[in-house]
Amino acid sequence: MAAVEQTTVRETVSSLWRNEVLPSLSDLVRIPALSQAFDQDWAENGHLNAAVEHVRGWIAGRRLPGATIDVVRLEDRSPVLLIDVPASPGAEDRGTVLLYGHLDKQPPVGGWSEGLGPWTPVLRDGKLFGRGSADDGYAGYAAVASLEAIHAAGGTHARSVILLETGEESGSPDLPRYLEHLAGRLGEVSLVICLDSGGNDYERLWLTTSLRGLAQAHVTVRVLDSAQHSGLASGIVPSSFRILRQLLDRLEDADTGEIKLAELNVEIPENRRAEAAATVEVAPGAVKSAFPLYGGMRPVSEDELELTLNNSWRPTLSVIGAAGFPLPADAGNVLRDSTTLALSFRLPPTADSAAALNSVEKALTTDVPYGATVELSGVEHANGWNAPDPAPWLSAVLEQVSEEVFGAPWRSTGLGGSIPFMGLLAEKYPQAQFLVTGALGPDSNAHVPDEWLHLGQAQRLTEAVAHVLDAHANG
Repeated sequence: MAAVEQTTVRETVSSLWRNEVLPSLSDLVRIPALSQAFDQDWAENGHLNAAVEHVRGWIAGRRLPGATIDVVRLEDRSPVLLIDVPASPGAEDRGTVLLYGHLDKQPPVGGWSEGLGPWTPVLRDGKLFGRGSADDGYAGYAAVASLEAIHAAGGTHARSVILLETGEESGSPDLPRYLEHLAGRLGEVSLVICLDSGGNDYERLWLTTSLRGLAQAHVTVRVLDSAQHSGLASGIVPSSFRILRQLLDRLEDADTGEIKLAELNVEIPENRRAEAAATVEVAPGAVKSAFPLYGGMRPVSEDELELTLNNSWRPTLSVIGAAGFPLPADAGNVLRDSTTLALSFRLPPTADSAAALNSVEKALTTDVPYGATVELSGVEHANGWNAPDPAPWLSAVLEQVSEEVFGAPWRSTGLGGSIPFMGLLAEKYPQAQFLVTGALGPDSNAHVPDEWLHLGQAQRLTEAVAHVLDAHANG
């Protein structure tokens, strides 16, 4: 297999990032393009549209022969930016490469360090700070730069479609409809490249080989028509919070965090266990040190392999919100009429999310203590994803970029989060190969204050994508 010329790829990518990508990406950081779940008036506010238009304008000025650029808008759905680049001569029969990223962002969140802010791009020590820099505003730029590098180096690529959505941080609610709408335009997808992930260090190429699914629900327990004096009602009327505690005990072992429902658990494949062990071996301590534990707080286990499997292949429950509680300073001696908790389950990659959610609903609403009323709202679910084994051409080019681009062996790992798009694509294109990767590292601060993009890793990733595209076209 002939490989695209490396020196020209590297020089082209470096020049593009320095002179073209970084200025435009910095301006993208300035746009407060909150995802639709965090901005109910997104259409009126126009920030998502502004982000799309900003990136569209930049791509329109690039050198991509024959490329078409289209902003696709379905009624009442946030827009999608679609860039269609025709195949190089001789690669027309290699199917479609779908390169995915998103332009919507998480909320700003308070607590940014001095001199930093969510909508203020700051370049410091090879890092670009600002919301959306790493998660994952850079993705569209990297995809375009990799294609330009291929052309500059005389390489080839199959037809390449870059799809940048604006709802990923909201769980991609509109994406199934867009995939259905665009099915005829996408054609037969043979390779999916997703740049919305990352790894345990910035020294090598990290592949994400599995993603957890999710199930969410808001559960409300009502015990009274109206709140009552706690001295008069307690001991007669059970606390709505105590009933919720009992219901949660049906779902989760409070001592270990293990999820009790069979529908939420799967047998972990042996290849994923081996993969997790290799991940721990190559980056010892990375799992336990990835999060800013407070004081003398310890992780749930001292065994990093178990922590890795917990995060990638075992179900977990997080209580991510609550209602019905006054602030402590405002709390009177009142037995409250109701309690609401927002429950978020992360599911194993191969679990059936619909069956999992159904079992949760049944556990919460059957034989409720004292006959209390239980109401469920905000219910949603999405399946996870487990990657197929890499084809020979993909295995070969991964070894190549590990040596020539990164100078370190590539590694793979499961990701505890979710990218619903991957599960949707795996169902729609079961024969496709997947390259799910990204520039995020353990301290990139996605979703929290001080988010930053490792520019060196982003450039190396762009180089790697160029080589993968060329290898796919010649595979």
